[in-house]
Amino acid sequence: MISTVIDQSLNLEFPIFQGGMAWVADAYLAAGVSNAGGLGLIAAMNSNGEQLRAEIRKCKELTDKPFGVNVMLASPYADEAAQVVIDEGIKIITTGAGNPGKYMEKWTEAGIKVIPVVASVALARKMEKSGAYAVIAEGGESGGHVGDLTTMALVPQVVDAVSIPVIAAGGICDGRQIAAAFMLGAVGVQVGTRFLVAKECTIAQEYKDRVLKAKDIDTVVTGKRLGHPVRSIRNAFTREYLKKEYNEAEYSNEELEKLGTGTVRLAVRGGDVSNGTVLAGQVAAMVKKEQTAREMIEEMFEQAEEVLNGATKWVK
Repeated sequence: MISTVIDQSLNLEFPIFQGGMAWVADAYLAAGVSNAGGLGLIAAMNSNGEQLRAEIRKCKELTDKPFGVNVMLASPYADEAAQVVIDEGIKIITTGAGNPGKYMEKWTEAGIKVIPVVASVALARKMEKSGAYAVIAEGGESGGHVGDLTTMALVPQVVDAVSIPVIAAGGICDGRQIAAAFMLGAVGVQVGTRFLVAKECTIAQEYKDRVLKAKDIDTVVTGKRLGHPVRSIRNAFTREYLKKEYNEAEYSNEELEKLGTGTVRLAVRGGDVSNGTVLAGQVAAMVKKEQTAREMIEEMFEQAEEVLNGATKWVK
């Protein structure tokens, strides 16, 4: 059985986090993953304090296992979310889209383990100095907002740079990739794209079907011009966006921002996978079937154990 400081210290069965995906990671998915032995996460997104509080309380009704909240620091309601997680007794927070420095002191005083998502060594070091319990080193293979470095390059560099635990993310959906993450020095993994088709995931069936039908080269990165690149599955929306993104003479940054507003919700909850943004990582093509979160996690870790146990065949 694979066990590390992550599952041991967070009281999990497996050292795996579910990604805090916008409009996807609700109480039902978080509870499903937590009940399956991983760490489920609720995405605070742009929810105001009371909306987030309601989702947390719903999750508490669905599981008695540990779960966390992903706080999007760029949200206009980040201050509210930062207080609600304390009020509701949340003990694990992941963060994205910014620097959680302004909240670190009160979170750690409340006994919260803060685990920021990082895309560079410099940010990982900064988070360690500010009191982070661990960091999630996320490579550009992931869905949603992405950095430049790949998981294969980023994870070992972050592991070498910090003394706190490192969780690998980006391009991970089966046991081979989990085994590789451990070989790079990570002590846990975060998975997003595969959980999109979990039976506990409440997103539109059209979205799930688009992931299940994806091919290896079906994802594309948009938004580089605006400084916040996003990976999603190619569709009518991405084609239109890319045409305008690289035509600076006719389309302003403000027009590009407006073009993308509301498109994630349109796809995730509205099921419009042509005109919405279908966030998914490069491993989408490896996701072949809907399963329960428990089936997914057990399958991934059984394969990871098999791979790791067989690794000695390469060493004479």
